[in-house]
Amino acid sequence: MLQILNFLAAFTAERDEKGATATEYALIIAGIAVAIVGAIAIFGGELTGFWEGLGTQLNL
Repeated sequence: MLQILNFLAAFTAERDEKGATATEYALIIAGIAVAIVGAIAIFGGELTGFWEGLGTQLNL
C-alpha cells in the first residue's frame, strides 16, 4: 500500500522541466543553424554574383 501512495505522490508532484526546455531550445538553435548553412550552400554563389554585378554597375 505504501508503494502505491509513493507512486501517486511522485506522479502528481510538480515536475522540474528546466532540462527539457533547454534541450528544446538547443534543438531549435541547431535547426536554424542547419537552415542557414543550407541556404548559404545553395544561394552563396548566386549572391556573390549579384553583389559583384551590382558593384560593377555602380563602378565600385
